[in-house]
Amino acid sequence: MRLKQNEQTAQTQQLASPRRRHVLAGSAVAVTAAGLAAFTRSAMAQAVASTVPAAKPLPAYVNWKNADAMIVHTSSTLETKRSAFGSSIITPTNQLFIRNNLPVPDASIIADRDGWAISIEGVKNPRTLRVKDLKSMGLETTAMVLQCSGNGRGLFPNKPSGTPWQVGAAGCVVWSGVPVRAVVEALGGVNKGMPYMTGTGGEKLPEGIDPKSVMVERSVPVTAMADALLAWEMNGEPIPLAHGGPLRLVVPGYTGVNNVKYIKRLAFTAEQTDAAIQKTGYRISPPGQKGDPSHPPVWEMGPKSWINSPAPESGQLAAGPVQIKGVAFGGINAVKSVDVSVDGGKTWMKARLVGPDMGRYAWRQFVLPATLGPGSHTIACRVVDAEGNRQPEGRVENAGGYNNNSWRDHALTISVA
Repeated sequence: MRLKQNEQTAQTQQLASPRRRHVLAGSAVAVTAAGLAAFTRSAMAQAVASTVPAAKPLPAYVNWKNADAMIVHTSSTLETKRSAFGSSIITPTNQLFIRNNLPVPDASIIADRDGWAISIEGVKNPRTLRVKDLKSMGLETTAMVLQCSGNGRGLFPNKPSGTPWQVGAAGCVVWSGVPVRAVVEALGGVNKGMPYMTGTGGEKLPEGIDPKSVMVERSVPVTAMADALLAWEMNGEPIPLAHGGPLRLVVPGYTGVNNVKYIKRLAFTAEQTDAAIQKTGYRISPPGQKGDPSHPPVWEMGPKSWINSPAPESGQLAAGPVQIKGVAFGGINAVKSVDVSVDGGKTWMKARLVGPDMGRYAWRQFVLPATLGPGSHTIACRVVDAEGNRQPEGRVENAGGYNNNSWRDHALTISVA
């Protein structure tokens, strides 16, 4: 799939101006009680609609995104609308979510993509390599789910601080680059006693403060190297600046924060980095507690699925046949099966996986034909991965609202006429 995002014109979201209300146009208009009641209900509905805030415009650095597909929370947090996922596996780059921990670097860093340099440390023959050098060392392509650690945070009832993501801080994308293991092998292998792989981002850091307090530097188990890439291409195009170009560390099966953008240093280390984003940030900390190195880090993703259609935002559904569609992934394992319930989890039916299987790290589309009668229906789904792990019913309560893969939280209540 080739995406021409650099040539796309921004589509700025605009709120339509309020509709003029011409009522009782003429002194001789007769209004029945029923008509007046209908008008009153309509006027009240319009009044409620007029209180909805205007959609925020796309930030300048991602003005090539499809504005109709995005929810702009802040300039650094953009969510994909549930309705925009469609029925295909790969998420178009111009509809993929945005989450940046620091301001995006100046565009000058992608002027000479092949000249971007990365330092490889903790190996027998440490070196600084350019992207041009990396391209001569190997090539692999991987489809995988890229998901923000906080995706689903907005479904926590206690409303943890942070962006209230629903399901749209995720996408399934294709990366191309050199396998980290190939680079390591070319440099003599990892030194002994180095259980972590640590990536450091190349963002410009604010002056006058401790770099460790804001820098993006993440450590993951060295075993993650097996499928990790130093990627320069996403969805068939050079990685856009907003998504980490010219070079990004890709760690399949791990949450987004571990896939370090603008990577300038890859080190194999004896300890996890003491940067705040690792030491105290992105930890599964008990509610009300600050992050601590003793708390589990946010690393691997668990099995997760959700319904994309039908959804409440589509309005009331007509009674009759419907195709219930959604996505499912296993985190670090492949998808085995997906079950769907139309009665809030009391009974389950096996859904059909559709489309090609793009590997253990990609998500699968699923569909279940159903017939829904008038009333309210709670539609839920749950995935089972290839190792037999089932998507849990409940969430793991934590202060940051991380790793929410509860099927009950993700269930949708649909109104059918």
